[in-house]
Parts: sequence; structure tokens; C-alpha cells
Amino acid sequence: MRSSNPVFSRRGFSRDNGYAGFDATQQPQAGNPYAANPYATGPQSANPYATNPYAQQPQTDGRPGFPPAAPPQAGRMTMDDVVARTAMTVGLVVAMATVAWVTDLSLGLALGAMLIALVLGLVQSFKRKASPPLILAYAAFEGLFLGAISNFVDSRIASGAAMQAVLGTMAVFAAVLFMYKARIIRVTRRFYRFVMAAAIGFVLLMGINLLFAVFGGGDGLGFRSGGLGILFGVIGIVLGAAFLALDFKQVEDGVAYGAPREESWLAAFGLTLTLVWIYLEFLRLIAILQSSD
Repeated sequence: MRSSNPVFSRRGFSRDNGYAGFDATQQPQAGNPYAANPYATGPQSANPYATNPYAQQPQTDGRPGFPPAAPPQAGRMTMDDVVARTAMTVGLVVAMATVAWVTDLSLGLALGAMLIALVLGLVQSFKRKASPPLILAYAAFEGLFLGAISNFVDSRIASGAAMQAVLGTMAVFAAVLFMYKARIIRVTRRFYRFVMAAAIGFVLLMGINLLFAVFGGGDGLGFRSGGLGILFGVIGIVLGAAFLALDFKQVEDGVAYGAPREESWLAAFGLTLTLVWIYLEFLRLIAILQSSD
């Protein structure tokens, strides 16, 4: 199984092409620092980064269900690294969104920025190493698109929708982080499989709806308007929240098992993708709710 997030399916966050080592039948491969399974049913003593020159033996933090904790060491990813990189990428998205809003960027240019961001995101997702310039460029163009589409929705469809979407995204992030740290949300193989099945179904339905809208006109099958639009908007936000939990788990694993510091850029990129997803779903849902009044 691969990670739900294309970023985390690359090296450092996917051991032996699996999701966080959830495949308990996999055996470590010689010379592969990501092949060991930290989530096998046996003792969690193997370090998937053991051949990493920066890695050291993990230390158990004493709490059942938590991965072993390792003290900070030069060259290894820390939570501070992830927070700092995420602040940079999300901050750049917000800054460029503000520019697009203030300059009243046209929807045509916004669509071009979205396509560029999509290409940059795909390129980074399939690279074996993080490229900070590529990630920051993605954040910049994504911000331009978000700013323009938010300005359009806020001024022509639903006044105040952008701020409500921002507050909603922040609330979801805080709630999922709290529930993850409190272990109310537990990322297991069953959780991962359920989320992935739901996500695949959701994307397929949205793709079919888009095709009907393009070739048949109107709202397609109606999955993005009216009552169905509200339902699918809520489902999209819930899926985004589930992706956040998966992202938190991957970051926790990377820190605990000694991932190289450069992987913090991939963590920031993945978290930014998920936050953008949640924001757009909130924006769409608020627009539907206010337009139906």
C-alpha cells in the first residue's frame, strides 16, 4: 500500500513502498533504510533508518502505542524543522493569495496559476528528493489561484466566505491535531484502508460529475450543487481531516525513526496540499449554503 498523500509515498515516508510500514509481513531488505517495519506486531525495536548515517537507536518514550522517540541529532528531521518548513509554505500561500486578492487577479490568470501549481506539485511528488525551490514555487502559484478564486466567491457569490473557510480550515487542523495527540484518532491499517477507499470513490465521483458538466452542461450530476453538493462538501472536509491524521502519523514516524532533515520539506509540502484541499472544500460548501438561502 502507498501513502494517501503522493508526497509521502516517496522515500523517507514510505518503507518498502508501503504505508508507514503497516504491512507486517514485509522483511527488511539489506541496505534499504526504509524497509524495516516499525509497526509489525512484534517489539517495535527496528529502526527503518538504521543505515542512515544520521540515525541512532530509538528510545522508547514509555507510552503504549507511541513510536519510539529519539533525541534530536544533527542532520535528522525534528518537529521544529517540520513546523518551520510548513510555516514557510503555508505563509507563502497566504502571501500570494493576498496579492491576488488585492490586485483582483482575473480568473483566467488564476486558472493558469492553478495549472502551473498542479504541474509543479506532480513533479515534486514524483521526485525522489525534496526540492525547496520547487515546493516554494508550488506554494506561490497555488496561493495566486486561491486568492483569485476566493475573491471571486467572496465578492459575487457568498460574502465573507473566504474568512469563514480560513477559520474552518484552522478549526479542523486544530481539532485533528488535538485528537491525534490524545490518541482519540488512531492511524491503523484499517483506518488507512477505509480512508483510501473513501478517497478513491470520492475522486471518481467528482471526476464523473466534471465530465458530465463539461459535455452535458450545467452542474453535471449535481454532486457540487444543492443538497448533494452540501453532502459531498461535508464528505470532502471529513476526508481532508482524515488525510491530516495520516500526515501527522507520517511526520511522527519520520521524526521518531531518524529521517534526514531534508524530509521536513516533503512533510511541509504534504501538509500544505491537505490544508489547501480542506480550504477549497470549505469555500465550496459555504458558497453552496449561502447561495441556497
